[in-house]
Amino acid sequence: MFSKILIANRGEIALRVIRACREMGIKSVAVHSTADSDAMHVRLAHESVCIGPPPATDSYLSIPDIIAACEITGAEAVHPGYGFLSENARFVEALEDHGIVFIGPSSEHIRLMGDKITAKETMKNLGVPVVPGSDGGVPDLETARRIGREIGYPVIVKATAGGGGRGMKLARSENELEQAFRTARAEARAAFGNDEVYIEKYLGRPRHIEFQIFGDGRGAAVHLGERDCSLQRRHQKVFEECPSPAISPDLRAEMGAVCARAVADIGYAGAGTIEFLYEDGRFYFIEMNTRLQVEHPVTEEVFNVDLVREQIRVAAGEALSFTQEALVPLGHAIEVRINAEKLPNFTPSPGTIGTYHAPGGLGVRMDSAIYSGYRIPPYYDSLIGKLIVRAPDRPAALMRLSRALRELVVDGIDTTAPLHHALLEEEAVLSGDYDIHWLENMLREKFRAD
Repeated sequence: MFSKILIANRGEIALRVIRACREMGIKSVAVHSTADSDAMHVRLAHESVCIGPPPATDSYLSIPDIIAACEITGAEAVHPGYGFLSENARFVEALEDHGIVFIGPSSEHIRLMGDKITAKETMKNLGVPVVPGSDGGVPDLETARRIGREIGYPVIVKATAGGGGRGMKLARSENELEQAFRTARAEARAAFGNDEVYIEKYLGRPRHIEFQIFGDGRGAAVHLGERDCSLQRRHQKVFEECPSPAISPDLRAEMGAVCARAVADIGYAGAGTIEFLYEDGRFYFIEMNTRLQVEHPVTEEVFNVDLVREQIRVAAGEALSFTQEALVPLGHAIEVRINAEKLPNFTPSPGTIGTYHAPGGLGVRMDSAIYSGYRIPPYYDSLIGKLIVRAPDRPAALMRLSRALRELVVDGIDTTAPLHHALLEEEAVLSGDYDIHWLENMLREKFRAD
């Protein structure tokens, strides 16, 4: 087992990893920019190293500075958290060149799943259902038109190297295809330096369902059920729950087995998430995230596992600590993301926190790195906390979430907590009858958001 781990991240996820390390008797190293010198993860780690100025490109994304921090402190391994360098194959290779272990999958698997077309083809060959669409990149408009006629409209044009909703354009008819094709390519070129796009059938009312998987890198893998992440704004998740109110136990077992078998077949190591669109009883693969997800706590609560601890164990060469048969779900969990944003248009709201009070009680968990007097810097993601609740069933979880939200106090800045209060008054949310378009429609009607 490792004696010292460096966390190449910040905020609540860095604190989450530090806590796991302490419970395993492992020393932790926090890295930080000058803007984060008073951050909670810096205060609670065994050691800390400043790696640069506020811009992420000069600090949290600086591979040489992170490796230097490892060498200065003697860290044997790096946990990347999520975001930043967590899915950067070049970072993994650089660590390997310096004899440092990356707590995550191999660079080969990160590259394989980082390219949307290659990932889709790989999963298709492994028996995972995929959305009808082009077999690869679409080189020109004429090819795009041919594919559109073959699979039928509406279609969505997506950047091969895309993410976070960038480089994605909808065409409801052939008349709209040219504009969608050209715009998606332009956005992809600007955002990713790669203008290759592909085309998929656009589903009208799908849900976003993702399966948590875990592999040992030696041909064994399990799944830990699914999370429903359909409540999204601009392709960014807002509200996540486990299990999905739309999936039957039989379908869960069937799809989970397909996912576990697929990652076992490629020898995948560590945590990963296979994401699907689900409509009318059918699943369609969209992408695989080769890292820990923001919403991993709902899976931890339902299955009573520590996914970060398991990541560290597997990276150290140990076998999985649980079998598929032992992974029995218990109850229902919901996570809501609390962002430092001002409604209705979700504009960033950095500033100094006055009073902060985290909710508590049975079945309530608040993953956050903020505190009273902490100044939220304007340079990074606006997520400041995740409120997670677990209860015996979904109605009880919704009631517990409502109670916990009423206890949450974050003064001095604007947050998205009012949105979650509003969601819990909506019949679609209470009944679980929503899709990936529902939230944006609701925001336009109720909040008049752009």
